[in-house]
Amino acid sequence: MNKVRTRFAPSPTGYMHIGNLRTALYAYLIAKKDDGDFILRIEDTDQGRLVEGAVDIIYNTLKQCNLKHDEGPDVGGNYGPYVQSERMKQGIYHEYAHKLVEMGKAHYCFCKEEDIQKQREEQGDSFYFVDPCKNLTKEEIQQKIDNNEEYVIRLNVDPVGTTSFEDEVYGTITVDNKTLDEMVLLKSDGFPTYNFANVIDDHLMNITDVVRGNEYLSSTPKYNLIYEAFGWDIPRYIHCPPVMKDEHQKLSKRNGDASFQDLLAKGYLPEAILNYIALLGWAPEEEREIYSIDELCKAFNVKRIGSTGAIFDIEKLTWMNGVYLRSMDMDKYYELVKPYIEEVIGTGFDYRLVANAIHDRVNILSEIKDMITFFNKADEYSNDIYTNKKAKTDPELAIVILPIVRETLSQVETFNNENIFNALAEKAKECGYKNITMMYPLQVALSGRAVAPGGATAIAEILGKDETLKRVDEAISRL
Repeated sequence: MNKVRTRFAPSPTGYMHIGNLRTALYAYLIAKKDDGDFILRIEDTDQGRLVEGAVDIIYNTLKQCNLKHDEGPDVGGNYGPYVQSERMKQGIYHEYAHKLVEMGKAHYCFCKEEDIQKQREEQGDSFYFVDPCKNLTKEEIQQKIDNNEEYVIRLNVDPVGTTSFEDEVYGTITVDNKTLDEMVLLKSDGFPTYNFANVIDDHLMNITDVVRGNEYLSSTPKYNLIYEAFGWDIPRYIHCPPVMKDEHQKLSKRNGDASFQDLLAKGYLPEAILNYIALLGWAPEEEREIYSIDELCKAFNVKRIGSTGAIFDIEKLTWMNGVYLRSMDMDKYYELVKPYIEEVIGTGFDYRLVANAIHDRVNILSEIKDMITFFNKADEYSNDIYTNKKAKTDPELAIVILPIVRETLSQVETFNNENIFNALAEKAKECGYKNITMMYPLQVALSGRAVAPGGATAIAEILGKDETLKRVDEAISRL
């Protein structure tokens, strides 16, 4: 059995689409499950769509997601160059396109766009370009070339019969040959088309498994005609279903849907994003959802990729991101959230205590700012906020409880969470209140919020004794 070799072949056209990243992930998992090679190839033949800095986005995304490629433009390998424009300079595509012409599997086409448009208007919806250039003699072709007439090279397709291929996700696909257009292989500017360069590079780089979106299912029979024309082995195909915004629309940046970079900016973790998108269209055998990249490599099976579109659920990703944050080593977690805390609240606070207070509540890093602003200054609030069914409190009871709380706190010498809680719990028992009845008004007084991270005693420790007593006094005055 040949060594498994997969490739991720993005076009450097800007952001990293979630569907593209999932393709990279699946290609990586298929390779690494069988100790194979994962290759990065930059497909930049469509010069009009190139975006400056997009190649760096590709490198950075793979690095951030820990999808380490074994070969590529930046790491080298035995099958380079790994950038199509560089391969074009070597004449690779020109050579193979003309070989197909010599073999009678492709032909020169000198038609102008107006010739093609005329046929399109005549045929209407059933348009199928019938190339008159296929009837040119060798002499006529050579004369046109000698006269410097522009031409493209088109694949020859026999319109009779059918063409079939196997796909790991969609099974056997059969199409009528009469539906296959004679696609352009080499454009008039000398650049190969995406489809042609794709096939040539996959073969020359010994790619065994081709992972891509299902939008390429319709092109695959034409790819196979090229493989068959040269007598090359056809790779194993894994066409993935689309990532959907809803039941009718694909996820798209043009529709305002988030890219990988957008999700990072909002505070999602690369490992959580990767874990989530692995499950978009793939069902693991185990009843679990949290996987490390190494665990995904072992568990992944292409037979469990579904054939229908998977809907991107931002709420599910947010939940999963929270799971990752809460399962982190505390030192690593602190270093991650510290910059967000520093950006919001001033010096004089123990940032590690703040990090601990929000630990069980934060799901995405961008939530931290709004979560902790009250440490600088309590939120503005109406006294109605003291009404709480669970705590069995209201403004009338709060005005009774807060002076008791104030007196109790003033007597706590070592002002930490444990001592504050024990003192208030003891006082609540003495007064015949439940703990929550004592704690909730304090939380409101300190934060101005009905719900706050850490709870009343943790907030009090972070604020310190003087600031805590000051805010309680202000709350009593308001009441």
